[in-house]
Amino acid sequence: MRALALIAALFPVAASAHEFWISPLEYQIAVDAPLVADIRVGENFEGSAFSYLPMRFRRFDLAMGDDLAEVPGRAGDRPAMTMPAPQEGLAVVIHETTDYLLTYKEWAKFESFTTHKDFAWAMDRHRERGLPEAGFRERYSRYGKSLIAVGRGVGQDREVGLLTEIVAQANPYTDDLSRGFPVKVLYEGALRTDTQVELFDKAPDGTVTSSLYRTDEEGLAIFPVSPGHTYLVDSVVMRPLDPEAEDDPVWESLWASLTFRVPDD
Repeated sequence: MRALALIAALFPVAASAHEFWISPLEYQIAVDAPLVADIRVGENFEGSAFSYLPMRFRRFDLAMGDDLAEVPGRAGDRPAMTMPAPQEGLAVVIHETTDYLLTYKEWAKFESFTTHKDFAWAMDRHRERGLPEAGFRERYSRYGKSLIAVGRGVGQDREVGLLTEIVAQANPYTDDLSRGFPVKVLYEGALRTDTQVELFDKAPDGTVTSSLYRTDEEGLAIFPVSPGHTYLVDSVVMRPLDPEAEDDPVWESLWASLTFRVPDD
């Protein structure tokens, strides 16, 4: 595994970028405590919490070892996840949303988003396709995971079959992270090489900083982490769509995220 160069640090987040993440109320819980987590959308690791609404997700699961179970709930529940931990170990919460649509009313918004998320090529492709610079639509969906330690939290993250996915290659609650925290980025089950990964780092005082990394030829990115800090890892796929009707979307973005916390010293 190799860490690639840090591209930028401590930069302002683009206004058009809205991340999605699973936000546990506690990242480390006792064996007899419930797993409780919000679903959030926002910017700079701050955002609104959304309720448990089955019409808004395709998948909401909990993986522990080889076991996989649906997260139970009733429409309107907030936090979106409240369930007993089935066993001790590393709990991996999984959430896949349904598709959403947005309309770009001005080119500057598309330019800001594609530049910030490292899709500058999409602007050239857009013009090559003869598409308008305003009034066009994008389809998007989100693919979130979160790591929670139940008891000692022993275990490992794994691939869970999401369309795009970030897989932790270390356990933040049990492993030595002195050489950094490695993640693998996938799309349709294949490694995403030379791909931008954005890291949001929330310090104990609530201060948030963000940095950009790139995956290597093995689809891996490694970044430094600090005790007591909470992290959101984000990576986005952008792909063109062929519209069949006038109002059909012409682009699709797929957002992968992973959240975890590094224990205090």
